[in-house]
Amino acid sequence: MAERVDPVPADVLACIVKAYDIRGRCPDELNPAAARGIGYAFAVWAGTAQLVMARDMRQSGVGLAEAFAAGVQAAGTDVIDIGLASTDLLYFASGQLQVPGAMLTASHNPAAYNGIKLCGPGAAPVGVGSGLDEIAKRAAQGDSSPRGGGRRSARDLLDAFAAHVRSFVDVSALAPLRVVADTANGMGGLVVPAVFGPLPFEWELLYGELDGTFPNHPADPIQLENLADARQRVVRTGADVGLAFDGDADRVFLIDERGEAVSGSLLTSLVAQAMLARHGPGPVLYNAICSRAVPEAIAEAGGQPLRTRVGHSFIKAEMARTGAVFGGEHSGHYYFADNYRADSGLIAALIALERLSAAQVPLSELLAPLDRYASSGEINTRVADAAAVLRRVSEHFANCPQDRLDGLTVDGGDWWFNLRPSNTEPLLRLNLEAPTAEAVAEHTDDIVALLA
Repeated sequence: MAERVDPVPADVLACIVKAYDIRGRCPDELNPAAARGIGYAFAVWAGTAQLVMARDMRQSGVGLAEAFAAGVQAAGTDVIDIGLASTDLLYFASGQLQVPGAMLTASHNPAAYNGIKLCGPGAAPVGVGSGLDEIAKRAAQGDSSPRGGGRRSARDLLDAFAAHVRSFVDVSALAPLRVVADTANGMGGLVVPAVFGPLPFEWELLYGELDGTFPNHPADPIQLENLADARQRVVRTGADVGLAFDGDADRVFLIDERGEAVSGSLLTSLVAQAMLARHGPGPVLYNAICSRAVPEAIAEAGGQPLRTRVGHSFIKAEMARTGAVFGGEHSGHYYFADNYRADSGLIAALIALERLSAAQVPLSELLAPLDRYASSGEINTRVADAAAVLRRVSEHFANCPQDRLDGLTVDGGDWWFNLRPSNTEPLLRLNLEAPTAEAVAEHTDDIVALLA
């Protein structure tokens, strides 16, 4: 019989359980006691004989992983520990082994944070509405007499994962491109060399040392300031492309040969066309804040563009329902049916490098036909009552077509915007697109004034 599993306090769970995962400051919000209770609850909810677990390079992850594994073992479930890993490596392990998985990471968040991303067997999504709320409820109960007896074993799947990533391209068709990869002291420092090692690229790794204090810059590539070093290095060395990964290396952003950042929508368009060329016509998903250029590019390549909500749990479920071969998010997540419908920045990057190799033109030239509109980027505004503000904005644009698939999307004709609440903060996130930068600035000013 295992030692009792204490309930996780309700106020702690309310703080750390988000829409798609568990995340909080350590140890103030997420600590080993909470991790043990969540591990136990996850194992009971999953009901399988074993599950797979990994962690990123954050120092707090050592104690959290030990506690999480102890909770799983208290439920009588065996733990397959693959050690340090990227999130897409954990998803691969879940898919290959067909067991539930847990990745201890806070992704792009600062060093003071950590978290837990959960998935079902075959990397199936687990979020609020797909099990996470039930797991939280179970964690709040604890158990005075858990079964115990679960065992823990180590396993190395890095090489198998690297080979899996490379299987998405024709390795013999890759050109000796010069590539700069900024892994921001995150888990990309482990997986990028494993994938790129046998390939013909001339590649350079920036900040490849695993260091969860992020001594060089935050591991959040969606913020332009965090791309500064990679952009400068691409231009200085005459590289063909730069790759910027987040902390758990499941997201990637590209930098072209001029040192200009490539949006997630552009990469979604490029990869979507590559996947359609390989697999033939069929559905391809894109989320509600992607550029209008994305569905246009999908349709032009013979695909059926399907718009979905933001978030991995929604996209993976929709991929399963529709049979989509690929799905992309503006935020840098790219999902592949042949990757257990899980996201992988490395796979997306490698497909882009394959397209660049075949095109034999600079990346900016390759992307130019897909780069059709100007955008605001994501603008966050703190509000007291998000629902009330959304109603006010909706009423202001009552004469325009609207939908509520994810927040509020308004179609202004040759321009559009999406305004959606944050899942974790009292913020409204605005994304706006128009034909020109001048039109973007004008419409953005009008909407920001409405939000005030």
